[in-house]
Amino acid sequence: MTLKMNSSYISYQVSPVNLSEHLFEVSLHAELPAQRASNVLRLTLPAWIPGSYMIRDFARNIIQIHSDNTGLTINKSDKQSWELCHKDGSKIRTVSIIYRVFAFDLSVRSAFINHEYAFFNGTSALLKLVGFEDLTHYLQIDTASAPDTANWDVVTAMPPASDAPVHFADGPTFISDNYSVLIDHPVLMGNLTKRSFDLAGVRFHVVFTGEQSMDIERICEDLKPICQHHIDLFGECPVQEYWFMTLLCDKGFGGLEHKSSTVLQYSRFDLPMLGESEDKSESYQQFLSLCSHELFHTWHVKRIRPRVLLNPDLSDETYTPQLWIYEGFTSLYDDLTLARSGIISPVEYCQILGQSFTRLMRNPGRHLQSISESSFDAWTRFYKQDASSVNHIVSYYLKGSIVALALDITLRQQSNNRYSLDDVMRLLWQQFGKDESGTLDDVIGDICEQQLGIDIRSFLHVAVTTTMDLPLSSLVQSIGLQLHMRERESVFDKGGKPAKNTIKRDIGASFSDEPSGMKVTQVLASSSAAKAGLQLNDTIFAVNRYKASTSTFTRYLNACEIDASLALHVMRDNQLLELDFIAQPSPLDTCFFSIEDEARFKHWLGLTENDAV
Repeated sequence: MTLKMNSSYISYQVSPVNLSEHLFEVSLHAELPAQRASNVLRLTLPAWIPGSYMIRDFARNIIQIHSDNTGLTINKSDKQSWELCHKDGSKIRTVSIIYRVFAFDLSVRSAFINHEYAFFNGTSALLKLVGFEDLTHYLQIDTASAPDTANWDVVTAMPPASDAPVHFADGPTFISDNYSVLIDHPVLMGNLTKRSFDLAGVRFHVVFTGEQSMDIERICEDLKPICQHHIDLFGECPVQEYWFMTLLCDKGFGGLEHKSSTVLQYSRFDLPMLGESEDKSESYQQFLSLCSHELFHTWHVKRIRPRVLLNPDLSDETYTPQLWIYEGFTSLYDDLTLARSGIISPVEYCQILGQSFTRLMRNPGRHLQSISESSFDAWTRFYKQDASSVNHIVSYYLKGSIVALALDITLRQQSNNRYSLDDVMRLLWQQFGKDESGTLDDVIGDICEQQLGIDIRSFLHVAVTTTMDLPLSSLVQSIGLQLHMRERESVFDKGGKPAKNTIKRDIGASFSDEPSGMKVTQVLASSSAAKAGLQLNDTIFAVNRYKASTSTFTRYLNACEIDASLALHVMRDNQLLELDFIAQPSPLDTCFFSIEDEARFKHWLGLTENDAV
């Protein structure tokens, strides 16, 4: 290790030292300013990561820690902090710490190591030296010292350091102005598949874990109009380089935004492979929508954001009722961008919109929780859901996107089609994003009134702070759509399309077919299943004394007259129960949209210039 002693800095070396035990080893070295030297120093690790509002206690994965400084002791002071001090009580100028991090959380939020790649967010692996967050921070990645990782690539949006003060071993070194910037740059290393493309003065990098056979050239081509749409919407891009980093897995889904990158998690076989049809499968459309969603956050969340989240305390919760603005608006634009860009057809977009509205209509919790409450309670309720949460909470993503759609239509109606939600997004960027000044809770009402001359506050009160359903059926007529409600076609029916044969009787529960029968995975409040007394994790092994399965149960139920009874034999906690399931009419909880005025709808999508709307 070589050092330059004429400056103050904090430097980390991260090495994937044991793939089978999923361990990173981190060496932290700090040279501190003499005038700021202290007798006691504190090291701490964040408890949560921005963009994912749940206390995750990342420090629990630090399994070994010790100091290399002679006479320097290190003692744990709380669940995520350690104190350093000299035995003789002298002030500390130099710090050298080595610790190991267990990395086996296959998600976009933490850290993970397997045989083909390693990944970490700084919030999971890089201890903060409290009081010195403003110093320059260096990060060196060492993959060369172990034979299993010697040929691994390293990618991150963090800029490379031209003259690092610390060199532990061969490997790329990166630089950040401070600790907050450091932990906003996730790092991926491994056997990677990579491509880049240039667009509107920005270089976009597309990276997948492993040496894959997906059609990455096609994926890049499909990403180009998405990236162009977002840049055009806001009028500029705040970065010169952007990284899409995807952790491929057998089954998984997720994304987390950063200022210059995103980390995605996706099923490897849901992406197009070389030589396959150019048709876009539903699963591939969802991947492109996920990319669209996370890229949109480059402007809207990472720069436009609530004022309370400008410099949040990552050791404790930070509450805001504004998340519906950020995730809800983004959830409208992610799929809408695909339609505007021609990646999906107007009909396909209608199907997606119908599926979203179906999920909302099947959510009894929308009558108990507003989206402002959902935003505020994200820490304890939205991010800690169980199978019964659908009865008690509403998603600020899902209902927020429906509110965003209704807001857009309402703005168009009240301005004679002069203004739309696009104008609100541009104003948010100009007033709160470019200088990152932060938004207050009533920002949308203020912008509409002060900048657009439209009083939208009564709409926002109903949509955001109450649990009333919005008049979506009448609103969408003004953009050329007709809303239709019907019964479910099957227990797997997601909505979005008409159906020929539907279930005529209410079920009100979800099941998984198992060798022993039907396991209850969800029960909707006030449904026939709830009234029958079914509970989560019950196993229905017989219906009218015949072996139970989802298909036979549905057929039996459809054949019943109203108020007829089915005998269910149920095993609960190894106890045999017999329940009566009373047949009731199936609710109209499944939605699809039809295009009644194609010209009007295409104009709303931005596919035509016709102003006669």
